[in-house]
Amino acid sequence: MSVSYFVLYRGEAGDLAAFIQRYRKDHVPILLRWPGVRRVALHTPAGASDPKSTNFAGLAMMAEIVFDDEAALAAALNSDERAEARQDFARFPPFHGDVLHQALQTESFAPGMPIDGQTGDRP
Repeated sequence: MSVSYFVLYRGEAGDLAAFIQRYRKDHVPILLRWPGVRRVALHTPAGASDPKSTNFAGLAMMAEIVFDDEAALAAALNSDERAEARQDFARFPPFHGDVLHQALQTESFAPGMPIDGQTGDRP
């Protein structure tokens, strides 16, 4: 079971397109240098409209940084590359809101995949 480190940007950027582009172009390459990183995924707003009543999260973006296990994540969080990423974020276009961090174990399921208590991590 892999571990994902999520960074959630809940709020508003002065220019969301510029914020996301800056993140993609300059910040992701730093994240990809973190020791033990398996992959980085950016989740950005999609034009979906849910016909049912839901609680809107208000996310401008969410970054997912995936590691093989908790030990790999711990090493990355204590690395010089993580410090570099934090310094880089200080140079971003303005963002107003909360920046939240959360590590979660990942268990993936897919149609047709048996769900019998066995965990797997299939991309």
